[in-house]
Amino acid sequence: MIIASAQTRPTRFDINKNLLAHYRLIELAGKNGANLLLFPELSISGYERERAGEFAFEPNDKRLDKLRRLSAKNQIVVVAGAPFLMANNLYIGAFIIQPDETISVYTKQFLHGEENNYFAASADYNPQIRIKNEQFSLAICADINNPQHPENAKKMGATIYMAGIFFEPHEMTKAHLILSGYAKTQSINVLMSNFAGCPYGLSGGGKSAFWNKKGELVASLNGSEQGILFIEKKGENWKEKIIPR
Repeated sequence: MIIASAQTRPTRFDINKNLLAHYRLIELAGKNGANLLLFPELSISGYERERAGEFAFEPNDKRLDKLRRLSAKNQIVVVAGAPFLMANNLYIGAFIIQPDETISVYTKQFLHGEENNYFAASADYNPQIRIKNEQFSLAICADINNPQHPENAKKMGATIYMAGIFFEPHEMTKAHLILSGYAKTQSINVLMSNFAGCPYGLSGGGKSAFWNKKGELVASLNGSEQGILFIEKKGENWKEKIIPR
């Protein structure tokens, strides 16, 4: 099994350009055998609060159609984020796009700061992903600040905890400590995807990474590069898969 974390640099207020970047990365991940590709928080829209409603996606949004087709073509599960409008509530959502072209949505459960002025939080939308013998449970950014969140994932049977985040450079030491800690205390593998670049006029800290269930860092991207981190399971162990540039 191969899983992958995309580290992207979104363009503010340009959904179409951001989708094009998603298409390219999905094709790249598929060509290199990935079974799943995780994008950062609000990867399609870029991290936006005040104007999030303008970029909101609905459950059967036509703008997701090509992502569906690419998921099917490459036989890859894609997890990509956007503001999600459901029953007149706006959520920070992550679309889970399956190779059979079905879509489910995870919604952020724990909001941070001014997000509360623009979004609703909900634990009602929390689908699990099953690929071969692994179960994936999702988190979005500030969800990882609550230890109950990975604990619940473990109780639900997750073997891999995935976090799509937007953390700035000065927050990355903290993020790595939190996620490596959860990997060790919950005995769960952890995959993280973060922005590189300037969503919302701030710098993303990059350093997308994977930790094994002992809390050991298996591999990490640097703080500024765009690209994909590939992780491959060999027997019972996870290793970085080096892709020729």
